Amino acid sequence: MQTSSEHSSSVLESHNSSFERLFRLHSGKEHLRKKRIVVPHSTEDEELSELLKLYKGNKIRTTKYSLLSFLPKNLFEQLHRFANVYFIFLAALNFVPVVEAFQPEISLIPIILVLSVTAVKDIWEDYCRFKVDHLINRLLCHVYCSTQKTYVDKCWMDVRVGDFVRLSCNEIIPADMLLLYSSDPRGVCYIETANLDGETNLKQREVVSGLPLQGVEFTPESFCSRIECENPKNDLSRFRGYIEHSSGVRIGLQSSNLLLRSCTIRNTETVIGIVVYAGHETKAMMNNSGPRYKRSQLEKRLNMDILWCVVLLIIMCLSAAIGHGLWLKNLNDPVFQVDDETSPALAGFYVFWTMIIVLQVLIPISLYVSIEVVKLGQIYFIHNDLALYNEQLDSRIQCRALNITEDLGQIQYLFSDKTGTLTENKMVFRRCSIYGVEYPHEENGRRLEVYEAEKNEAAGQSVTLKSGCSGKSLSYRSLSCNRSSVSLHTLTAESAEEDDQVSSHVQPRTNAFCSRMEVVPDPQLVRKLKLLCSPVVHLSDCSSGNTSTLELSYITDFFLALAICNTVVVSSPSQSPHEASEIRTPLKSLEEIKQMFQRFSFAPFSALTSHSPPQIKDSPQSRASRDTKTNPDMAGQGVENLNREMDSDGDTHSELLYEAESPDEAALVHAAQAYCCTLRCRTAESLLVDLPGLGSLAVPLLHILPFDSNRKRMSVVVRHPLTGQVVVYTKGADSVIMDLAETPKEQTQKHLDSYAREGLRTLCIAKKVPLLEEYDVWLKDQLLAESSIENREELLLASAERLETNLTLLGTTGIVDRLQEEVPETIETLQRAGIKVWVLTGDKQETAINIAYACKLLHANDQLLTANCGSKNACAALLEELKLEVQCGEGSMTDLTARVESSLGSVAGFILVIDGRTLNWALQEELKSNFLELTCRCKAVICCRSTPLQKSQVVQLIRDQLGVMTLAVGDGANDVSMIQVADVGIGISGQEGMQAVMSSDFAISRFKHLSKLLLVHGHWCYSRLANMILYFIYKNVMYVNLLFWYQFFCGFSGSVMTNSWVLIFFNLIFTSIPPLIYGILDQDTPADTLMEQPELYQAAHTSKVYVPNMFWITVLDAFYQSLVCFFVPYFAFAGSDVGELSFGSPINTSALLIILLHQVIESKTLTWIHILVLVLSGSSYFGFVLLFSVLCVTCSPPTNPLGVETLQMSQPLFYIICILTIVMALLPRLLLRALHNTLHPSAVLKSDQMDRMNAEKYSRRMLCWTRSHSRGNRLSVCADNAGLEPSVAEVVS
Repeated sequence: MQTSSEHSSSVLESHNSSFERLFRLHSGKEHLRKKRIVVPHSTEDEELSELLKLYKGNKIRTTKYSLLSFLPKNLFEQLHRFANVYFIFLAALNFVPVVEAFQPEISLIPIILVLSVTAVKDIWEDYCRFKVDHLINRLLCHVYCSTQKTYVDKCWMDVRVGDFVRLSCNEIIPADMLLLYSSDPRGVCYIETANLDGETNLKQREVVSGLPLQGVEFTPESFCSRIECENPKNDLSRFRGYIEHSSGVRIGLQSSNLLLRSCTIRNTETVIGIVVYAGHETKAMMNNSGPRYKRSQLEKRLNMDILWCVVLLIIMCLSAAIGHGLWLKNLNDPVFQVDDETSPALAGFYVFWTMIIVLQVLIPISLYVSIEVVKLGQIYFIHNDLALYNEQLDSRIQCRALNITEDLGQIQYLFSDKTGTLTENKMVFRRCSIYGVEYPHEENGRRLEVYEAEKNEAAGQSVTLKSGCSGKSLSYRSLSCNRSSVSLHTLTAESAEEDDQVSSHVQPRTNAFCSRMEVVPDPQLVRKLKLLCSPVVHLSDCSSGNTSTLELSYITDFFLALAICNTVVVSSPSQSPHEASEIRTPLKSLEEIKQMFQRFSFAPFSALTSHSPPQIKDSPQSRASRDTKTNPDMAGQGVENLNREMDSDGDTHSELLYEAESPDEAALVHAAQAYCCTLRCRTAESLLVDLPGLGSLAVPLLHILPFDSNRKRMSVVVRHPLTGQVVVYTKGADSVIMDLAETPKEQTQKHLDSYAREGLRTLCIAKKVPLLEEYDVWLKDQLLAESSIENREELLLASAERLETNLTLLGTTGIVDRLQEEVPETIETLQRAGIKVWVLTGDKQETAINIAYACKLLHANDQLLTANCGSKNACAALLEELKLEVQCGEGSMTDLTARVESSLGSVAGFILVIDGRTLNWALQEELKSNFLELTCRCKAVICCRSTPLQKSQVVQLIRDQLGVMTLAVGDGANDVSMIQVADVGIGISGQEGMQAVMSSDFAISRFKHLSKLLLVHGHWCYSRLANMILYFIYKNVMYVNLLFWYQFFCGFSGSVMTNSWVLIFFNLIFTSIPPLIYGILDQDTPADTLMEQPELYQAAHTSKVYVPNMFWITVLDAFYQSLVCFFVPYFAFAGSDVGELSFGSPINTSALLIILLHQVIESKTLTWIHILVLVLSGSSYFGFVLLFSVLCVTCSPPTNPLGVETLQMSQPLFYIICILTIVMALLPRLLLRALHNTLHPSAVLKSDQMDRMNAEKYSRRMLCWTRSHSRGNRLSVCADNAGLEPSVAEVVS
């Protein structure tokens, strides 16, 4: 009994433990839905160990199929197409004896062929994905093994969440890891994210703060902290969580602590991290979206026409069913066997389904497959167009959306960003204003003009990026990292050896922002900076608040802010970033700097505060200061010392390389460097900065408040190295900083407006010295926000806004952003093509207007309408007023258009300029209609100070309300929303990463490529596809009607006058290839003509090829040709005893030749490829029917085709019938086309005629001139004849 009870209790305990385990597992899964807990994989906690097993592994699988799932899954996907389901139904229906039209096996051939071709294409694409997956999963990395107490090699696919991974320089990160250790003594490492987002500038990542292991070798056994973070998300720039140490202290985690999969370690010898996301849960895989798929307008139109084809099919089948019923009902004493048991109504019902099978070709089964093939061919030629290739960046156009190429030929509205899209986004410091004093930098402006001229001369040549302060090419891979590694380029058939070779060479990087032009310091500003070393500024001047002393303190703070208020990474060609700080030691100690301040009796850093450096009595430095007051020679010596320092520092600093996340930051850092305020080194805790006259200063870095689109500014919080005070330096948009400043200067505002009128990008620089109590309160809130998981972004935003108040305005900068090459010409071309161009930008109104003038969007004869309102009611009134002004002005402007156009070369119009606040009201429901009506009457619209959301709202409003084709083009993350909303989204792979490219349908490298892409390729793609679809419908309707006319002579029984093999192969093989060549290679107009005459784009848009009228005209033409093709042989054989196959032989042959010649008539281009394909199509038909006639005896029961075709083709009547049929069928089309072109010639035809007439006219004039001069003075016509030139001018004119 005891044993039994013990056994029962043990069983109960095991059941309880199993239940508890299942409960913990279930609770773990519930917990996974909220947040993620990560601990080392070797943890002894069973519950956490079980939790780690629930996370996904690092093995990736991007394939769609497996060996077992391919057949059912692929069939299931293909059955989503209605056409495939329809033809499978017909094939199955043909197996029903009562409705069988021909051999059941033959009816399976079309659908099997189509499904097989699609399946082969899918399996090949999937196999390519499988090979890439296999290669990535087999890559090796160093993972810590707790049993062996060392790092071992493991495949990527074997890495799990909680593993410690050690990586070396140039190795690729296998999973998303939290950075725990770096060989850099500052606890930072550098990564390159080019494989992830296309940005090639280095990013800095920091070791998690608060770890007690910094500075010593990392040992995974000693790591006993617990990580809690958010569940996997696809936002690359966001990571929220905290790490809880064994002491209970929680440290907030952010994106700067996370190493993302697919990135590459650079300039750091060793890093160690713990895996938090693996495999498909990594941010890289969650952002791995393939090509975009959209439905084009042409396909939507095609679906409607397919429905009309279905209606025609039903009408024809109903007619045959009714006709067969009536024929049976009226049939008396038949001479052939008829089924008397079936009623006429039921027989008609059977015939309806039989005719569905016979006339199935009316629904073009191969059209959808043909469209896919044609679009692939079109994309191939677009992708390989050398005119769309950028040699400087070695980039070509990317076609990410595979099925909207024809929409490029129908664009009516183009919405463009300004910065980086119309401009280079390569900023150069132009001028600045400090303390209300403007420094024009005139020499810098002159050098910029020279540079522009040199750039225009060297256009099209390859350029290597060089440092703004040195003539040396930039090498962006540290020479200290000699360890070779596998690059992701190896996954695209490049070997690791090739990657190493590339690594050893100097490589220009498109996103390593640096000024290509040295900033020339302004002489007036240089003289003021030299006062730092001048002993003539006395302590008494400082204490009395002398203006020059206060101004000098503003200048010093201004350039210090330019140098440190950024996220720039500092490195050099020969040293890694963390080694740059070891190039030289600080020039002076802190005590020496304090003494120097006293010697010069000047305290620039404390002029804005109540603190001053401590006084040191009777020191040698102070005695020297007193001596120099009485010796003017020593004063001159101090200035000369600064001169030598500013001249010599250029050589020392020329080795520094700045890699910034935005071109604005790079331009400002280079500007500060030009004034010897040089950022020498950056660590997670401090910055090393050289100041003129002071040497190197270590500035403790407390916080970075990064830039975001809501605040429109960024700030750094530092501790002043001299006073020990906490100082906040802020830079941002003038619209924000001027509102936050305590006492904004009117003079500075005037300078801002002047910069904007010149088209410069403006930024304001400010500072704040918070009280110690204020900073302590803010610090607590900031730490709480950083460690929170929920609502972290909102808390951080609120915390930053609380600190960035009551700022002291230091000054403002003006940065020039040059236009890209050929932007004015491109915009003018697009406007001539009938495309309305809108510019949506976040810049100031004056800047946007200036750029609009520069890029010829705005002309001198255009009338400018500005909309800047302070309230919704004012906006409504202004819109009404502007509408009336436009309506009244249109009449007078129309009268003056001819004169203005002839004098200025452009058509005058209204240009609307609206700011972001007014635009927000105009987009509201009450004012939307007025805003639309006004913009429709304007030639162009410029939206200033617009947010990313407003950009997308504007595009959506125009697209939905006007029903037009829209295109949006941009280069930055702020353009992604409008790119996705537009019908066609184009990203420019420029200076702001690849966010826009990754969200786009097409990606180009320069704005000028739009003209060729739209006017040529867009025009061709639309014209080709539209004509190919019409041709498919024509040939199917034409051939199906031949079978339908035959029903009138066979009692509507569903019989056919040809064998079933020819019936199936006619559309599947004999006439399928020519339309493909037609859709890929046809050119209705040469590329040069389309580029020279953009009006042809608009003409093709207004007179669309593929419209409902053309569909019905094509159907009627097909009906006519089928009537001719059927009844000419019918009357020719009338009264004879030919069989049905003999009667069908000339019909099939004539139909084939008519269909092929019809395409020759419609083709605008006829090359040897076209001729070859046409000959092969005809030859394949004749070869097949002749072999079939000779070899086949029982291939097509109940008919016997043996000898029919050979007999027919040996008789002259066969060829006479074919020739007569072809001429009668095609002659009306030729006559109508000639008549239409004579009475209503198209724009293309007019262009061709003008070119031909001009060429002939020029030839006649030159011939007359040659004859007259040969008779007169016998001058020979040659290029060396000086007297020829004026005569030629007269003749040509």
